[in-house]
Amino acid sequence: MSERACQPLRALVSIHDVMPETRPQVEAMLEKLALPASAVTLLVVPGRDWRHDDLAWLHKLQDAGHPLAGHGWSHRCQPPVTLYHRLHSALLSRDVAEHLSFSGDGIQRLVWDCYRWFLRHGLTPSPLYVPPAWALGALSQAQLAGLPFRYVETLTGVHDTHEQHFTRLPLLGFEADTAFRAWVLRLFNAINISQSRRSGVPVRIGLHPHDFQLRLAGEIPPLIKAVTEAVTYPQVLTNVKTDPGSLPL
Repeated sequence: MSERACQPLRALVSIHDVMPETRPQVEAMLEKLALPASAVTLLVVPGRDWRHDDLAWLHKLQDAGHPLAGHGWSHRCQPPVTLYHRLHSALLSRDVAEHLSFSGDGIQRLVWDCYRWFLRHGLTPSPLYVPPAWALGALSQAQLAGLPFRYVETLTGVHDTHEQHFTRLPLLGFEADTAFRAWVLRLFNAINISQSRRSGVPVRIGLHPHDFQLRLAGEIPPLIKAVTEAVTYPQVLTNVKTDPGSLPL
């Protein structure tokens, strides 16, 4: 084992796309991860067909200690109009980057609708919001500061809307349903794990419900086993601040 592989690896763990239709996969993933509930943030998509038993399930997860974060509204976008959105859809997000379909005002309304959904159903939203595919969209600094969630996560890190700081954090992904995506993600993940170990900055492990059925499934358990400390978003972001005033893409 190399000296670098023996260095500590701190991690922020999240499961994306928590919806009624992914409930069996989310439950199975939580069982396989076997991490403390407080260390696994669940990214909830409000605008799906949430029935009484599904909402009871979310309450149970929250009562167990899982932070429930906002994750868009429907997790589906309108047909791309701009060149940027078309490229983003083709290379990364496909049809889920719903923020890219709206202006700044529209994004604000979407995020507020997401936040109010939690309150309407007696759930406590965590301070974190993650736009689908980490695509924030065309928000100005003032619009970002007017969102109800304190932390907004994008591909490169997390923005603190209260303190106007952006914290760069390495990211790992495993949603590899093609050989090309598997190759790209494997390289991307190796670089970011190395960066995290070298700097001591926590790495974000962004999981999706079907990752254990995809091409990089075998790489998830050894990674989780290698994590020396699973930390929470507020725990990290209240102590690390960089790039004041910058707006992430």
